Amino acid sequence: MLADFLAQFSHVHILFNLFNYITFRSALAFITSFILTFTLLKYYIVWAKEKLYERISEDVPERHKVKKGTPSSGGLVFVPIAVFSTLIWAKPVIEILMAVLATLVMGFMGFVDDIHKLKRKDKKGGLRKTYKLVFQLALGGIFAISATYIFGDKAFMTQILFIKNYFISLGIFYFIFVALVISGTSNAVNLTDGLDGLASGVVIFPLAVLGLVAYFEGNFKFADYLNILYIKNAGQLAIFSSSFLGSLVAFLWYNSYPAEVFMGDTGSQALGGALASLAVLTKQEILLAVAGGVLVMETLSVALQVSYFKLTGGKRIFRRSPLHHHFEELGWEETKIVVRFWIASLLFSLIALSTLKIR
Repeated sequence: MLADFLAQFSHVHILFNLFNYITFRSALAFITSFILTFTLLKYYIVWAKEKLYERISEDVPERHKVKKGTPSSGGLVFVPIAVFSTLIWAKPVIEILMAVLATLVMGFMGFVDDIHKLKRKDKKGGLRKTYKLVFQLALGGIFAISATYIFGDKAFMTQILFIKNYFISLGIFYFIFVALVISGTSNAVNLTDGLDGLASGVVIFPLAVLGLVAYFEGNFKFADYLNILYIKNAGQLAIFSSSFLGSLVAFLWYNSYPAEVFMGDTGSQALGGALASLAVLTKQEILLAVAGGVLVMETLSVALQVSYFKLTGGKRIFRRSPLHHHFEELGWEETKIVVRFWIASLLFSLIALSTLKIR
């Protein structure tokens, strides 16, 4: 909104014309989010030491006990800042409003979980799964209704990788599909948030990929060259992505080992909502599964562990799940696991980008 206001003065000086460019707005969004998050987190950490602190689950390796009392729910800082940065630098088109809505709803659910856990003085409790499901299905319904306005005859479809302009129609099940994408992505980020800097670093790469794809889809020439769907206002989502990237990089400054603050469910659920909404609003839900390969692996490790445990009467595939805890049990240092998972996330994201032209 601020960018639109400043762009009106392009007749006064040519520099104001820069505010018409998405690339310039994206850069400003990143800088705004980074500076505000970097500055305010310092004060939040001091406040949260007495108010919102980490409780350690019994299901994690013993070495995690030393992290008890670390300020948590850092998402209360970087999520609102990313949303604020988005709203002042992007146009208030429906795509932006939907992405912001999904992020805030999921962040709110995470915050309720954090508060419940604080009251119980442990890691259990939180918002009931039934309530979460209702929220997620409602989001799916809102996205489905909005899709008819944004995508026209491709509203209830998703794009397939490797095949030029090929879409699968989901029909009436589209809103359930969207709810599953949002729920699955949020839970995946939440499961990955188990080591200092792990989730924040891993999410950066798929977030950047989806932001880049959004920019391509909002440009007719790029979209035509890459054989992807042209979406008129998709470029604005690149600003949304850039806002979260700026906040995450600043958050990682404090969240890297040894962490001074954790994002909590507030941050992980909101990040999942942001990633999922980017994928849904660009029709690249399957691309998200590739770019977010580390998130998929973390989720599968838990699903496989639980299923195998029940089927075999107590046997395990991994020493501990999610996957990052398995490597801890193998004796890997925490920082080594985190950096290697970052590298894996980068590789998955590069693979996802390469599929754009293999169509």
